[in-house]
Amino acid sequence: MATGTDAMDHQPPPIPIPTIPMPNIVGIGGEPSEPPAQTLMMRRMSMSSAASSNINGSAYRRRPSVAAVLATNSAPPPAPLSSGTGTGTGTGTMTITSAITAAKAEASSTEEDPASVTGLGPPGPPGVVHDDGCSLRRVPTYLQPSLPWRKRLMHFTFAWYTVTMSTSGISLLLALTPHRFPGLSTIGLIIFLLDLIFFLFITAAISLRFILYKNAFRRAFTHPTEALFIPTFFLSIAAILSNAGEYALLFFPPQDISPSPMLRKAAGAAGAGNSGMAGFLKVMYWIYLGVTFLFSVGQYHLLFTVKEERRLQVSAMTPAWILPIFPVMLAGTLAGGAAKFQLLSVADRVGSPGRATSTAAKQALGIVSAGLAAQGLGMLVSVFFYATYLSRLMAFGLPVQRPGMFIAVGPPSFTAAALLSMADQAEGILKGLLTYQVDYEDGEVTPTLGPELRWLLLPENDIPVDAIAAGTRLVAMTSAVFLWGLSFWFFVSAVAAVVLPPGMPDRKFHLSWWGFIFPNVGFVLSTVRVGKVFGSEGLLWFSSVMTAGLVLAWLIIGARCLHAVRKREIMWPGHDEDSS
Repeated sequence: MATGTDAMDHQPPPIPIPTIPMPNIVGIGGEPSEPPAQTLMMRRMSMSSAASSNINGSAYRRRPSVAAVLATNSAPPPAPLSSGTGTGTGTGTMTITSAITAAKAEASSTEEDPASVTGLGPPGPPGVVHDDGCSLRRVPTYLQPSLPWRKRLMHFTFAWYTVTMSTSGISLLLALTPHRFPGLSTIGLIIFLLDLIFFLFITAAISLRFILYKNAFRRAFTHPTEALFIPTFFLSIAAILSNAGEYALLFFPPQDISPSPMLRKAAGAAGAGNSGMAGFLKVMYWIYLGVTFLFSVGQYHLLFTVKEERRLQVSAMTPAWILPIFPVMLAGTLAGGAAKFQLLSVADRVGSPGRATSTAAKQALGIVSAGLAAQGLGMLVSVFFYATYLSRLMAFGLPVQRPGMFIAVGPPSFTAAALLSMADQAEGILKGLLTYQVDYEDGEVTPTLGPELRWLLLPENDIPVDAIAAGTRLVAMTSAVFLWGLSFWFFVSAVAAVVLPPGMPDRKFHLSWWGFIFPNVGFVLSTVRVGKVFGSEGLLWFSSVMTAGLVLAWLIIGARCLHAVRKREIMWPGHDEDSS
């Protein structure tokens, strides 16, 4: 009988446990292969915990989904792996090759579809970000550790200027709406001053972002989504200049249009102020026109030549592609107001209402001519994009970001309003450009053509200025109605896409929601001008109702925007227009 020592000596040798080299195992042919499913899960969970303890604004690690965690906790222990290349022996044994296959299947089952860049708003579904170049699953932001405001500032994008251009649009509507009540002008002025504060704050915040993060400026101009929002900076400036002119006329009207003797006296005292505003608008108009024209060429060139993997896709086309040409197009809208100030301010100084000097008329003519060219440029480029946009809708359906569809309303609307505004200045310009010869013997005053009008080939002694001005307004009226119909169709189509089933697929707040406001401001402005030209009370009341609706929408979206910042829906990694 064997002793205890002999029994111990004759025990079977222990079964060797195969070891798995880290981080890779050697598979068939000696080539490094992917780690097995066990290792993948362990790495994923470890990276998830690391990301939970240290989140910065530049990168995230994948977090396992709730379903994956539950499945892991309830699943039986994984089978041992065979270190060989053949099939395993024994029950519950799997090969390295099958482990790799299982890992790939598990990864593909939890991977979401790559996000498509829509051109407006954060790309793709809200649960996916691309901060490190691949699709990553996100957990709800309220479960994530908080970020300091310095880190959140990195995601303060150019899209925030949609706030200021929408606020300026609301104040402009309150200045021009046809049905008014006492105090409405004051309310509009307060909103305009509030918009100036917003503009300064947003400009300071974006400047601070570029100072703190050196690469942010370059990335903003080359990112396929954020780059499309850079024009909103110039659109905000255009809206501010328009408001400045309109509220100057409301509170300091020229002598010949002041409604009361007291206001006429005040207007006479403010003549120098109106003259200063005329000079300011003239200088700012030419600077704005030159800068926005060069910007439109430069930005489209960057979008044309950006790296292929960052280019916009036709399948994801939205009207936001029009935005780079939008600022130069609004030079036409500014032209009508700037030209009107040139004529009115000079009339105040010379004390002859309705009669401008030749110099002022020449300045107004130059402004209107350049504005007409800029308006035509913007409208034609927009028409070219409309063809691609409608083809995209027919082939690929509606975009995810429905508010972006309202951008298509803007170009024909602002063009219609600009044409009518510029045509209103035709009579003053023509009269200012005429020269008069006085026959002292007969006492007759004969108008003659100045060099700017000789191309009209009119008889020297019979110049029908009123008829020419009326013909100019008739052409503008016809063109404006033509374009108003197009803008109305785009407006109704966008409303249908938002209201009718299936509605908005992504109901989370994005800064693209401000698209409900600014493009429709142009539609209301064109409706006001067309209604006044035709004397249509129906159109005028429709514009007033639309104004009230836009004011209500502005208040709701503004409150929702503040709530989104507090709840980390925006200014958060993966939730803004800088997501890559």
